[in-house]
Amino acid sequence: MSRAWKHQFDPEPWSPDDDAGPASRLDPGASAGRLMLRRFLRHRLAVLAALFLGLSYLSLPFVDFLAPYGANERDVEHLYAPPQPIHLFHEGRFVGPFVYPTAGRADLREYRWRYETDATRPMPLGFFCPGAPYRFLGLVETRLRLVCPPEGATLHLLGTDRLGRDILSRLAIGAQLSLTVGLLGIAVSFGIGVTLGGMAGYFGGRTDYAVQRLSEILKSLPELPLWLALSAAVPAHWSPVAVFLCISVILGLLDWPGLARAVRSRFLALREEDFVMAAELMGASPARIIGRHLLPNFASHLLASATLSIPAMILGETALSFLGLGLRPPATSWGVMLNDAQNLTAVETYPWVSAPMIPVILVVLSFNFLGDGLRDALDPYHDS
Repeated sequence: MSRAWKHQFDPEPWSPDDDAGPASRLDPGASAGRLMLRRFLRHRLAVLAALFLGLSYLSLPFVDFLAPYGANERDVEHLYAPPQPIHLFHEGRFVGPFVYPTAGRADLREYRWRYETDATRPMPLGFFCPGAPYRFLGLVETRLRLVCPPEGATLHLLGTDRLGRDILSRLAIGAQLSLTVGLLGIAVSFGIGVTLGGMAGYFGGRTDYAVQRLSEILKSLPELPLWLALSAAVPAHWSPVAVFLCISVILGLLDWPGLARAVRSRFLALREEDFVMAAELMGASPARIIGRHLLPNFASHLLASATLSIPAMILGETALSFLGLGLRPPATSWGVMLNDAQNLTAVETYPWVSAPMIPVILVVLSFNFLGDGLRDALDPYHDS
């Protein structure tokens, strides 16, 4: 039966588009943003990564409230204490969130700390209770915390380190520095890369030659030794905030050549387009042409590149702090915490001290998944 004859008995008219796949039957009134969002939502890993990163960054201002302990709050009676579980039932009876008290002793035979749990004394946790003081949002000093350990017991869900500091609380508070160093580094890197790459691609000639040679020199230098040399030059007496800003600038200064090359190659192709020539004939300045006409055509690539570059910044800060040349105590970051994991004997005996590796891996993977999803969603030639 032909489609033309079958059409007489169909309640809805037939069109040639019915033979096409689902990708061609899109809403003709859909905007470009809606089509991008639709392509992005089909990337399941990218959506999960975006939710994880969004919750992580939104919780950064409130980590002091969420953490049961302060970053440098010590418990000298629980050095290298193992992870402590939370229980709900005691002897078949529902008690609510509680922990059992633990007591530690030094094992002089194996030279390690051993802890014994008293399973006969359930001790309920406290909620919205006073704890160690901190500044909420860096402005108001308060002691209110979401959860607190019961009186006479501890709450170390991921254990403690060699100084008796709670690892989970330090992980949460350290995220403030480890996650924001990537954003500051990207801001510096993109500011330099887009400016120099745009000038090289638009003006060409000697400007292009100078930018290309400078980027080649920086790319030829070994990255890690250069990071180490510049970080070692940071004065030891600087405050943690000054060191943090300096490390962010160093990471950004060394990461711009790749972006500058990408911007240059794109601008070389776009500057010959008709809309650029029309803007030049109308008397538009080079800054206006680059900012209003060239960069918007390159924005999708910049967004995907930024998302994929942030993990490199986070890993750079983690590596420098791990080697003792980045952020230093009393500052708290994931790299500073991993510095305690350099002792293989301690890692073998107390494996929970290497817990900061878990958020580093999760954040780096999430940014990579998010970058892949954004790159596919912003590509106009990608299958919808």
